[in-house]
Amino acid sequence: MILFVLPAPLQAQIQTEYTVAKDGSGDFTSIQAAVDASKSFPPERITIYIKNGVYKEKVKVHSWNTYLTFEGESRDSTIITWDDYFDKIDRGRNSTFHTYTLLVEGNDFRAKNLTIENTAGEVGQAVALHLDADRVSIQNCKLLGNQDTVYLAGEGKRQYFNDCYIEGTTDFIFGGATAWFEDCRIHSKRDSYITAASTHQNQEYGFVFNNCRLTAEENVDKVYLGRPWRDHAKTVFMRCEMGSHVQPTGWHNWDKPEAEETVFYAEYENSGPGYQPMMRVNWSRQLSFEEAQKYTIGNVFDGWMPPMNE
Repeated sequence: MILFVLPAPLQAQIQTEYTVAKDGSGDFTSIQAAVDASKSFPPERITIYIKNGVYKEKVKVHSWNTYLTFEGESRDSTIITWDDYFDKIDRGRNSTFHTYTLLVEGNDFRAKNLTIENTAGEVGQAVALHLDADRVSIQNCKLLGNQDTVYLAGEGKRQYFNDCYIEGTTDFIFGGATAWFEDCRIHSKRDSYITAASTHQNQEYGFVFNNCRLTAEENVDKVYLGRPWRDHAKTVFMRCEMGSHVQPTGWHNWDKPEAEETVFYAEYENSGPGYQPMMRVNWSRQLSFEEAQKYTIGNVFDGWMPPMNE
């Protein structure tokens, strides 16, 4: 008897690059269509190149869309925009979490050279970027909104921001993830609070801002560095330039005196008129040189090193 061995079927080649263009010159005219066409759990990175244009769409990167990159043609002219907000969503007490313009659940996501905005205005909670993924890198992006502009979710998840412009009004950087902000501009649009961390009790690090610039609109002169969304909030500002809009006391307890015993709010070698260490609340701290040495990207991210200046 002669046995015939059939050749193994050829595996379809995985497409690793797509182009999105409003004028139809790319593979897709919408970003979500390109995400949906991408292979789930790919063995290598998939890059979606997004040409200049205003993409009015609510975009979700699912948990199976791992190793995905959004690369815009230019930061100011490649714009992802939507306008949901708390009352518009109207899904009860947790409506905030449905208001995103871009939601990322796929690990190892990267975005660069684009703008993500929520244009709802000053109507309450309205998220522009919602990250609930690990090992995320956001570089050279503009994140625009008002209240709750950037939501960094996920206990123990690591998220890196480099050379970004982030603006908002109240609690516009919030959540429970571990996040590092490097060389970013943090812009307050009215008197309120910059951060609202909800760091888990067993998590060593929360938000770390290093070499950032804190700026504000004209006539804004009463901004707090942070207040605790949850009682074990952790936020550190290091080597940052702080404008005069930053309150001399620095931090607020969200009218929860008990949180003063559990939060970790600290600073190190900041500068500018808003840096008044002798005036800070007595339940915050100024790091010593030795304490500051543990604040490296490698330590904070437990060994993960994000791509630098790609």
